[in-house]
Amino acid sequence: MWHNGSSLGPCFRPTNITLEERRLIASPWFAASFCLVGLASNLLALRVLASARQGSSYSRSSFLTFLCGLVLTDFMGLLITGAIVVSQHAVLFDWRTVDPSCHLCHFFGVVMVFFGLCPLLLGAAMASERYLGITRPFSRPAAASQRRAWATVGLVWAAALALGLLPLLGVGRYTMQYPGSWCFLTLGPEPGDVAFGLLFSLLGSFSVGLSFVLNTISVATLCHVYHEQEAAQQRPRDCEVEMMAQLMGIMVVASVCWMPLLVFIAQTVLRNPPAMSPSGQLSRATEKELLIYLRVATWNQILDPWVYILFRRAVIQRLHPRLSSRSRSLSLQPQLTRRPTMA
Repeated sequence: MWHNGSSLGPCFRPTNITLEERRLIASPWFAASFCLVGLASNLLALRVLASARQGSSYSRSSFLTFLCGLVLTDFMGLLITGAIVVSQHAVLFDWRTVDPSCHLCHFFGVVMVFFGLCPLLLGAAMASERYLGITRPFSRPAAASQRRAWATVGLVWAAALALGLLPLLGVGRYTMQYPGSWCFLTLGPEPGDVAFGLLFSLLGSFSVGLSFVLNTISVATLCHVYHEQEAAQQRPRDCEVEMMAQLMGIMVVASVCWMPLLVFIAQTVLRNPPAMSPSGQLSRATEKELLIYLRVATWNQILDPWVYILFRRAVIQRLHPRLSSRSRSLSLQPQLTRRPTMA
């Protein structure tokens, strides 16, 4: 354990940053604008989702339930973290004075891990739901789809929260990060820090990888049905294609935003010699890299709702009017009833 003063909690590592540097890095206007744009985007997506849920089919209702859980998660993540970060940037309060016992820092760390993992886990859950809906349409009772979707969302939230609480139980640590305005897991060489960093990184990476595999299979199945000569009049419904387009967009956004940070965490905790000194200091280059990757990851919460908003049939057909003139197509399920061996 590093020395930070006898009256301070364990979340404070030795830092080497002046108040002037913090003023240059921490812009309250940028942070506030970023949060407001994200909150407005997610509110707009929730409004569109509320209207889309009316009269939707069982399969689409289940998918929209997952989307609703994802948008709610992004909205609450921006609201909670934004309130703390914007306040800190505006006032530039000394965290050691305001929170000497590290309660706020620990809360912030739990929030960061929870709202960071939830979109990735929900993306994997949505990919699994669409994979079963497309390749195994009769394996689930349709009437229970929406209830099962909400139960799955609840399980994802519980799993992410359980992981986020591990440092409070002794596995890993939450510490103050450069430039002194946020808390996150510690990139140190201690066994607990390494284990928690790898768990966070590998679980997030596994979720992205699972989404990629399942979405690829689902898209390939849809393409097979779409181009099947004998089923020329029984192509997948527009909503099936629409859902997969939205899911692919969510997967791409999550991969671009989160994979750099996940890879960086794994590389840093496994670095030999350790990136963190025995006194608890990271090099300025490592601290700045972590801050940059974190800022890239937070774009996920803004881009997710726009994937759904822009990848809707109404928007696509307005951009490409020829798509609206093609004949109404049928569901996958009637086709699979006649040909149960096709997948």
